[in-house]
Amino acid sequence: MGNLYLTYREGFPKDLDSTFIENTDGSKISYGELEEESAKYANGLSELGLQPGDRVSVQLNKSHEVVFIYLACLRANLIFHPINTAYKENELSFLLNDAKPSVFICEKEIYKNLSLLDLEESISHIFTLNPADHESIQSIKKEGDHEIVDCSPDHTAALLYSSGTTGQPKGIMLTHGNIGSNAHALKDAWGFSNDDILLHSLPIYHVHGLFVALGCVFLSGSKMLWTKSFDAGQAIELLPRCTVMMGVPTYYTRLVASKDLDKSCVSNMRLFISGSAPLLEDTFIQFYKKTNHHILERYGMTETNIICSNPLEGERKPGTVGMPLKDINLRIVDDSFNTLENEEIGHIQVRGPNVFNSYWNLPEKTKQDFTSDNYFNTGDKGFVDKDGYLSIVGRTKDMIISGGLNVYPKEVESLIDSFDEVEESAVIGLADKDLGESVTAIIVLNANFHLGEDDIIFRLKKDIAGFKVPKKVIFVDDLPRNAMGKVQKNILRDKYQ
Repeated sequence: MGNLYLTYREGFPKDLDSTFIENTDGSKISYGELEEESAKYANGLSELGLQPGDRVSVQLNKSHEVVFIYLACLRANLIFHPINTAYKENELSFLLNDAKPSVFICEKEIYKNLSLLDLEESISHIFTLNPADHESIQSIKKEGDHEIVDCSPDHTAALLYSSGTTGQPKGIMLTHGNIGSNAHALKDAWGFSNDDILLHSLPIYHVHGLFVALGCVFLSGSKMLWTKSFDAGQAIELLPRCTVMMGVPTYYTRLVASKDLDKSCVSNMRLFISGSAPLLEDTFIQFYKKTNHHILERYGMTETNIICSNPLEGERKPGTVGMPLKDINLRIVDDSFNTLENEEIGHIQVRGPNVFNSYWNLPEKTKQDFTSDNYFNTGDKGFVDKDGYLSIVGRTKDMIISGGLNVYPKEVESLIDSFDEVEESAVIGLADKDLGESVTAIIVLNANFHLGEDDIIFRLKKDIAGFKVPKKVIFVDDLPRNAMGKVQKNILRDKYQ
């Protein structure tokens, strides 16, 4: 059997009364409850008539119930589709129309405003999470054991969306084998054991918080301190009770900025891990000065899970993302796909059990992004040094990473360009000490029109998630172009940085 739930369960502690999650209010969830609750949800989903391969879309705030539902989907061989809670109606409508779920679970506010969604066809079952609601997903739970559905490691376990340079989100199909093999590799690479306590402050609608963090915990039978979101003050209070923390670079810049971070509050910690965006070398150095800990930086993406990691034992080089994990092949190639030598900058390609098989309903795009020998073109550029460490130097794909979240300029530009007052726009990322990159819009207005920065930001906030909205708007007479007429964003970044 290749079911990911069985892979996870092999790591559960023998004593199922052991704590899996401890909440900040002191309440706890045991591994036994994890088994029981996920079985109840799996039974309920089956009784709704769902069949293997059906999608369950979830747009919910962080809670342990989301973990139960995720595991229930694995048990029943359903496809779990987590959605960023910041997404607005038009973003949500696209995802639901594309994924075509059999079940959609959302917050009460979304449920009350379902009429605002532009859905092409009705969804069979729509629920909230609130147990007091008549339409609560908790009402479907059925007591009793659940027989885990047999499936291949190649069956799709999760569907996550990542926009492209065209602004059209792409569904990434991650299999039971993709997620399970990567979890095993990370558990071993980072030395997780049942003695560990992970500070889990990440959201659970993307790879980092859902597969990376939870996978390491499941496979080691360890415990988590669970927070709804990241707050530097709260994290500093909780760190003395933890052994491992995972975070995006923004978490670490905020910790470094706190006067309360010192060696005493990290005396029990064995490992700090950073990912989802580049970690500034200055943050790496300042964190070491305050804590005597070198942050372990790693590299991954939605399509591949985690590819590389700095070592647990050995030098952690600032500015690098380490070496490929077990069973993962990585190469650097030129524009003609010729393999380059160490220290030569080129396109990063990767192949391994961690890499997704295909995009959802986009066979031609899948072909474009894979080579004939099945390497995935990551869209990132970098080089491998003489010691085998990978450094990322840029992105071929025009993407901004702000606070660890991906922002695709074309999506924002398309909205700005739809305004009558706007002739054209270019959205770029500028270096930001807190967010890594700050979304910035460069706008050319049509003749005889006036529009202010606040007007642009106000309009965008109604249509897209807050993290995509530009933090700054700059108005110009024209945009720089090359001989082919393409906007030269590198010139804009240099000018306004």
